[in-house]
Amino acid sequence: MLIRLGTRQSPLALWQAEYIKSELTNLGHQVELVKITTSGDVSITPLGQSGGQGVFTKEIQRALLENRCDLAVHSLKDLPTEVIPELRLSAVPPREDASDCLISDGQALADLPAGTIVGTGSPRRKAQLLHLRPDLIILDIRGNVDTRLRKLDEGQYGAILLAYAGLHRLGLASRISEKLTFAQMLPAVGQAALGLETRADDEQTILAVSALDHPTTHAAVIAERGLLRSMRAGCLAPLAAHTSVTEHFIQIEARVFSMDGQEMIATQQQLPIHPASDSKSSDYSALFLLAEKLGEAAAKDLTEKGAGLLIDRSRKPST
Repeated sequence: MLIRLGTRQSPLALWQAEYIKSELTNLGHQVELVKITTSGDVSITPLGQSGGQGVFTKEIQRALLENRCDLAVHSLKDLPTEVIPELRLSAVPPREDASDCLISDGQALADLPAGTIVGTGSPRRKAQLLHLRPDLIILDIRGNVDTRLRKLDEGQYGAILLAYAGLHRLGLASRISEKLTFAQMLPAVGQAALGLETRADDEQTILAVSALDHPTTHAAVIAERGLLRSMRAGCLAPLAAHTSVTEHFIQIEARVFSMDGQEMIATQQQLPIHPASDSKSSDYSALFLLAEKLGEAAAKDLTEKGAGLLIDRSRKPST
């Protein structure tokens, strides 16, 4: 069957689309790329001022709804958690390393001189960086990975922060000065995971992409996205989370920060995984429901600790 795959035109988005195209081609499907320009690709407004939500995904979702493509490949950290009934997140392939990285002239984060200008477009990264190093100057940076690296090389910044996954996928891991630990910087919800979205009634495409699904990664992002949705936080809130799935447990760690990084509210929640009566069963619906429950439990704990106030404050313009 022919699958029309909608994708953004940035180098990283095209890498992701070509990767999924290759996987589907190996399964015997014919895949045609449909290149789409999104508002996030053409806007020069900082993400925090442009609303952020869906700027990289809405046009592709519209193309799906209008039957101009059959499949969308999203970076899940960019995909809003609001439910569109006509669309379905049909598969989540194995997740890349979700760490964030510092790129500088070779210095680690602890060695950056006070007053170093660090570039990031992420309020989550900014808040965590200021939590660790309040003596640094954090400035916004826009553009794809190559553009950000060029701005660093031109001396506009003393260091920048980027996701390991993007650098690794583009063959640029040699630029990394330090891969930050989760203790230093927890990733964004869905970071390093890809989401394959289809129309909810397109049974043929759903069946085709289901072969690429990685159930434990899918469960992890369900928990993280459930947390984000329950917190009504949006993808630009200073909220960080990561979920791990083992044979016996599914566990989420989450943190919410004030924008200046000086306040932090954290939670860790864990639920036991009960083995299915048929160990060979391919039905992971119980695990996915458990993941939803875990995300909601983490959101409840954070809310009871006052995290909602920090998120509300992050939406107000600084004066």
